[in-house]
Amino acid sequence: MTSKKLKVEAEEEQRMDAKSGSDESSDEENDEAYEGDEGITVDFEGRNPIDPDLDGIKQLLGQLFVKAHIDLTELAGVIVAQNYVGSVLKQAYTDADDDEEDEDTDMGDPCQVVFGVTTIINLANKQELASVRQLKKMIFEKAEKYATELVQQQFRDALEGGSKTTGLLLNERFINIPAAVCVPMCENLLSEMERARTKGMPFAFDYYLMFVKYYQQAAAGDKPAEVIYSNDEEEYFIKDSCASFDYSVQKETTTALAGQWQKKDEELQPFRKVLLIEASKLPGIVATIKNLVASVANK
Repeated sequence: MTSKKLKVEAEEEQRMDAKSGSDESSDEENDEAYEGDEGITVDFEGRNPIDPDLDGIKQLLGQLFVKAHIDLTELAGVIVAQNYVGSVLKQAYTDADDDEEDEDTDMGDPCQVVFGVTTIINLANKQELASVRQLKKMIFEKAEKYATELVQQQFRDALEGGSKTTGLLLNERFINIPAAVCVPMCENLLSEMERARTKGMPFAFDYYLMFVKYYQQAAAGDKPAEVIYSNDEEEYFIKDSCASFDYSVQKETTTALAGQWQKKDEELQPFRKVLLIEASKLPGIVATIKNLVASVANK
């Protein structure tokens, strides 16, 4: 995979959607409040997952599937094993890093932290894995409680029907990393899947399964309820989905809404939205996000 470097200036971050412009919320796994006047400049790049990335990938999966009964170590291992498709987001190497590595070759990668992961897992091809069985069980249990009968049937057809192939699309990263990083990561994923298909690998899909993290702020007075997405661009995945349902993860949250949290965050309730997206829609979704990111950058 060709590394794609992305310069991100956190202090100048802009939201793609005006309604998300005041989002200062923190994820349930983030112990510290985000201070809006703090900013750093970081060079990121997408790289092929490697063995030392396993724990970082597992951590990102943990913040998506918070306290779910899923073997995340096994799932992270699948992502590393198929490193010819998918990327991890890491801090880019600098000249200083190269000099240090020349001095001591045992030091390894000076930029170890995994800030994000974008990849796809063929759920039909991996259905024998415990983690995939556990994931499907969780989806069906949640759907039975929170989805209509029609939506339940759509998910069963996509995941258990036998005639359709569904991939788990992962687009997960640390909070407050701007949506701009999504574009090259997703474009690269599309290219890698196409290359894999030409080699006869099982990356032809009918549907993508995706989990979206969001918060809902309760209505107050004349102010209506507000939805705030952890990853801004995922609103556009939702718009092109063919089926979805939502469930709360409030009971699974371990972070107390106190301490450095701002008072206005006390009413934020964490949710997950589970999506089914027709595979043919993905290139258009990525193109839409790319155009939106470019329009914001040009303002």
